[in-house]
This record gives sequence, structure tokens and C-alpha cells, in this order.
Amino acid sequence: MPLWLFIFLAALSIISAGGVVLQRHPVHSLMSLVLTLVVIAIMFIGLGATTVGFLQIIVYAGAIMILFLFVIWLLNLQTPRLESGRLALKFLGSLGSAALIAELLVFVLHLPAPLGQNKAVGPDYGSIGLLAQSLFTDYLVAFEVTSVLLLVGVVGAVALARRLTPEDEPGPFQAGGRR
Repeated sequence: MPLWLFIFLAALSIISAGGVVLQRHPVHSLMSLVLTLVVIAIMFIGLGATTVGFLQIIVYAGAIMILFLFVIWLLNLQTPRLESGRLALKFLGSLGSAALIAELLVFVLHLPAPLGQNKAVGPDYGSIGLLAQSLFTDYLVAFEVTSVLLLVGVVGAVALARRLTPEDEPGPFQAGGRR
């Protein structure tokens, strides 16, 4: 992958990741996250990890984002209103952002190898067999815990969305009510 293309894709992923945080509407934030995941998958494909790139698109940009979209719809999240005040919270958020940027700069400035130098990888790098072996041996417990956490999250979202208020319960002359 040419360096200029990598820099362009990296900048696009950073901008779209910023859109995830800065969007006010949850669906718009989700679409920015999908763009971020697709750009990162294109970077994987360009760097030679074709299988990982396509799995990124299928699993994360596809299945997980659809799950998030259904949770947003079930919870009926509305656009939050702007609140004035909370100056201390804004100040601490700005301070935390500045600290993270400073940490990133320290990390980038102390990289051991130049950016243009590539490491040699094995011929099976990014293959399905190597990924499956690693996923189902070294990371089996994490894989299963993640699947259970996703299931619990969906069940919790459905339970929150289906909670009936007294106004929603059927009355005596509505279907399902006592007569």
C-alpha cells in the first residue's frame, strides 16, 4: 500500500471516529462508526491481511452494527438536548482530551522503527486457519464471554424497551383486558 494512501485512510478513519463522538443523533453516530470500521478494514486489506479485513466488514460493520441499530431503535433514543452550564465537566473533558493527545504524541515520537520499514511476516499471515487456531485456542474464553455479553445486552435492551407503564396496560374494554 502506498504511503500516501495509508495516510489518507488513517486521516479518514480519525475524522470518522471523531464523528462517532461528536454526532448528537445516535443513528448518525452509528453510521460514522460503520465508516470508521470499513476504512480500517480497507487498511487491513491493503496491508495484506485480506481475511481479517473482510471479517472486519462482515462481523463488525455488518452484524454488530445491525445489533447496535436494533438496540437504538428498541430503546427509542432521542437526540439529546444541549444543556448549558456544567463548565467543570467541559473543562475536565478538555483536559482529558489534551492528555490523550499528548500521550499519543509521546508514543509516536518514541517509535523504535521508521514508519516506512516493514517487518517480514509468514506466508500464512492473515489466513483463516491461523485466525481460527488463535481464536479457538488462545482466546476461546474471551470469545465465549464476548458472545454471552452481547446476548445479555440484547436481552437487557429488549427488557427495557418492553417495560409497560400503567397507561400501556390494557383496560377493561380493550383487547386482552378483563370484562
